[in-house]
Amino acid sequence: MAEYVVHVIIENKPGISDPEGDTILNDLILKGSFSNVTKVRSAQMLKFTVKAKDKNTAKSQVQKICDDLRIYNPMVSKISLNIES
Repeated sequence: MAEYVVHVIIENKPGISDPEGDTILNDLILKGSFSNVTKVRSAQMLKFTVKAKDKNTAKSQVQKICDDLRIYNPMVSKISLNIES
């Protein structure tokens, strides 16, 4: 079995407020030199290292972990999983 690093990114769904992202955006606007930035969304990233027979199995295992342990709230958050190359 190979070892895979799976990145889990947890972020608020569209329409759910993101105070941290809003604060960063407001700070950029106040500085005045970053007027091309129109939106900032914050997220949390977790890295899992798992042993699995292939990438898809590793991804499925981590998805199950996130769902079973309720690592995120599916009502307000969404997750995306990426395998590190």
